[in-house]
Amino acid sequence: MIKRNRMVWLIVVVLTALSVDVSAQRRTRKKTPPPAPQTELAKLREEFVNATKDYKTSLQKLLTIYEGNVTKAEEKVELSKKLLAEGLIARSQLEENERALVIAKEKVSETKRQMTNADEQIAAVLVETAADEQIAKDLRLARQRLVRTAAFTRFIGGPGWNLSEAWKVQRFFSDTFKKQLPIAVFGQGPIHERWRLNHRNAMDIQLHPDGVEGQALLNFLQRNGIPYLAFRSAIPGTATGPHIHIGRPSHRY
Repeated sequence: MIKRNRMVWLIVVVLTALSVDVSAQRRTRKKTPPPAPQTELAKLREEFVNATKDYKTSLQKLLTIYEGNVTKAEEKVELSKKLLAEGLIARSQLEENERALVIAKEKVSETKRQMTNADEQIAAVLVETAADEQIAKDLRLARQRLVRTAAFTRFIGGPGWNLSEAWKVQRFFSDTFKKQLPIAVFGQGPIHERWRLNHRNAMDIQLHPDGVEGQALLNFLQRNGIPYLAFRSAIPGTATGPHIHIGRPSHRY
C-alpha cells in the first residue's frame, strides 16, 4: 500500500512539473511575438534607394567619360592655337575645335544636372511617403487642414487645384522676387513614372520652406487654397535638399 501511494505521489509530481513547464513556455511565446512582415511602403522605399544608387552610379561613369573628353578637347584647342600662330592650320580649324570643347562641357553640365535632379526627385518621393506614413499613424493630424511637424508642413487646401493653374504661382513669384520660380519637377518625372507614382498634378520647387522666398510662397498658397507639402528634411545617405511640393501627395497607381 505504501509503495502504491508513493507511486501515485511521483506521478502527480511529474504531471505538475510538466504543467508548469508548458505554462512557462506559453508565457515565453507571448513575450516574443514574431517580427512583422515588411510593408509595401518599406519595400517601395528600399526599391527607390537601390534604384537611385544604380542610376547615380551609371551617371557617374558617364560623367567620368565626359570629363575626360573635356580634357582632351581643351588640349586640342591649345594645340590648335599654337599651330595657328605658326601658320600651320586655318582659323576655321581652331573654331571647330573650340565648338567641340563647348559641346563637351555642355555634356558634363547636363550629366551633373541629371544627377542633381535624381537626388531631388528621390528625396521628394521619400519624404512625401514618410509624411503620409506619419499622418496615417496619427488620425488627429489627418483631420487637420494644416499639419505642422518638425520635418514637414502639409496644407490640405481646396479640392479644385489643377496643374494648369501653375501660371498663377509662377506669376506671383516672378512679380514678387523678379526671377523665375525654381521648378525642379513639373508634373510626372521619370522617377515617378518608373515607380508608378502619380505626380501628374503636382510640381516640386527648389526652395527651403523656412527661407524668405519659401515662406512667401507658402503664404500665397494658403491664401489661395492651393495644397502643398513643405519639407525641411533630407534623406540621409540617399538624397539632400528640402523642397516644396505643390499639389496633392504622390500616390501609387
